[in-house]
Amino acid sequence: MSKIFVLAPDSFKESITAEQACLAMQRAIKKAMPDAQIIQVPMADGGEGTVDALVSARNGRKVAIEVSGPFIQQKVKSYFGLIENDQTAVIEMALANGIHLLEKSQRNPLLTSTYGTGEMIKAALDLGISKMIIGLGGSVTNDAGAGMAQALGVKFLDENGQSVTLGGGQLHHIHSIDLSELDTRLKQTEIIIASDVNNPLCGKNGASHVFAPQKGASAEMVEILDHNLKHFANLLESTLDIDMQNLAGAGAAGGLGFGLMAFAGARIRSGVEIVIEETKLADKIDQADYVFTGEGGIDFQTKFGKTPFGVAQVAKHLNKPVIAFAGYVGNDIEELYAEGFTAIFGIVDGVCDLPTALKNGERNLERTCESVVRLWNSYI
Repeated sequence: MSKIFVLAPDSFKESITAEQACLAMQRAIKKAMPDAQIIQVPMADGGEGTVDALVSARNGRKVAIEVSGPFIQQKVKSYFGLIENDQTAVIEMALANGIHLLEKSQRNPLLTSTYGTGEMIKAALDLGISKMIIGLGGSVTNDAGAGMAQALGVKFLDENGQSVTLGGGQLHHIHSIDLSELDTRLKQTEIIIASDVNNPLCGKNGASHVFAPQKGASAEMVEILDHNLKHFANLLESTLDIDMQNLAGAGAAGGLGFGLMAFAGARIRSGVEIVIEETKLADKIDQADYVFTGEGGIDFQTKFGKTPFGVAQVAKHLNKPVIAFAGYVGNDIEELYAEGFTAIFGIVDGVCDLPTALKNGERNLERTCESVVRLWNSYI
């Protein structure tokens, strides 16, 4: 009797997409076990690949759009997804304002903005959707969603009543907030944030201190950004009579999590849990003999909401073996074996530099998967 494999990897960042990972795994399995049945479920956790994963799983469609990039004067060609008979939009903020859109030397969170994400939200609302899922991974911004809010009609005014320019470095100039033209359709739309980040908005564990350095911030800029977020949050909370800056996930995507909760009434959920639910992964794993997952790196942090951990948890509940593959296998993976992982394999072929490893990711994944299946096959 042929064996059934469910393939549920995330992307291997900067190397291969989740779809490419599925195809590499499938080729490997078919070489070693030609009669195997394959069920592909490309995964994501709210970051890269979330739109593609949900559109593929739910037979949806993509809508092309041109929006403002990380800098307002920069235009980028992007897209969002529509699923559930075009009633649910799926948006990745990184497809408008992601870190991959700027060279390392260009990144400056004092200047970058989430305005383009707001334009994507507005375009989705224009199509009459009733629900929206917004993935927050991979941002290059630190503006607490102020740019997003501006694109949706909010006015931020300085002490002279003049509009404040975009970017995380300008938030301290905001003296008052005019919500009179905020898009009213937001109140009629269910908005869900998909994120694997639990950080608050401000402080040592907040958006600026934890994430801004990788977005181009110096130590001095981090302090400025954190101060600006605090000022912005306090002003907004007094304006709306809310208290959200310390909520888990408020610091996601440079505070876009906070902005979406405050301005759009969004609620935050684990990104991988949303994708698991929307792809009906449990139903597919229930049919499987084996489950393959993976992503670029696996270590002790994997258990804090990363895709392979989510997949392993579903498989553990259904008593299915899970093999994980990663380009980088880090510290303390031993604790993952109690969480549903059967085995974890690094795929890099010998000693090489990072660019070579990234370039050969697909080939290395295929080779390693084939070896595992051949070993299994010899004992079946």
